[in-house]
Amino acid sequence: MFATIKEDIKAVFARDPAARSSLEIILCYPGLHALWFHRVSHFLWRRRLRLLARCISHISRFLTGIEIHPGAKIGRRFFIDHGAGVVIGETAEVGDDVLMYQGAGLVGTSLKKEKRHPTIGNNVVIGTGAVVMGAITVGDGARIGAGSVVIREVPPGATVVGIPGRIVEDRHKMIPDLEHGKLPDPVADAIRLVLKEQDKLEERLRRLETLGGVIVPLDELRDKRNEIVREFNNGGGI
Repeated sequence: MFATIKEDIKAVFARDPAARSSLEIILCYPGLHALWFHRVSHFLWRRRLRLLARCISHISRFLTGIEIHPGAKIGRRFFIDHGAGVVIGETAEVGDDVLMYQGAGLVGTSLKKEKRHPTIGNNVVIGTGAVVMGAITVGDGARIGAGSVVIREVPPGATVVGIPGRIVEDRHKMIPDLEHGKLPDPVADAIRLVLKEQDKLEERLRRLETLGGVIVPLDELRDKRNEIVREFNNGGGI
């Protein structure tokens, strides 16, 4: 048991640069507290002491803001960063060295008493506010971007962003961290492509109008369009 606790503490040191001491981690990390509560409740759940297991899980939720069903299977060196709002459902399975950020969820999509929550591989990172839904599998080393909603299988090493989640990168190797500010944005890329195509069409139209001697009225929307594009550029979008 003590070896497992030491391993959990080392996992926090490895994943959180804000961690300064073992005592601080033991006293001030709700993600770690939720994991320890879960180990107790899961032990009781497996021995069919279901009501007691649920009560301990409920106490953990009250104290940490993290909800992990006692039936969920959690691997080694699991770390929940910050933790508030994290939800892990009953039939969820989480591999080793998985990192979840605040507000993330592993949720079900069925009312049947069957496997209805995700299976998460090893070395997976699930970003802030991301939701993985249903009895799908997220492969080893995958990364789920912040705010994404994943409803389909994710291959190993892939990076998924957006609603619904789309694969934007496939590295085929283990990635221990997730730099949220550097993730691709497929929606912004699509809008950027449309705007470029529109610019080309407008330029061709202006040439035809000039050759034909057509008097062109002032484009009242041009300034507004340019303003919107500048706002997206400043915000890191388009």
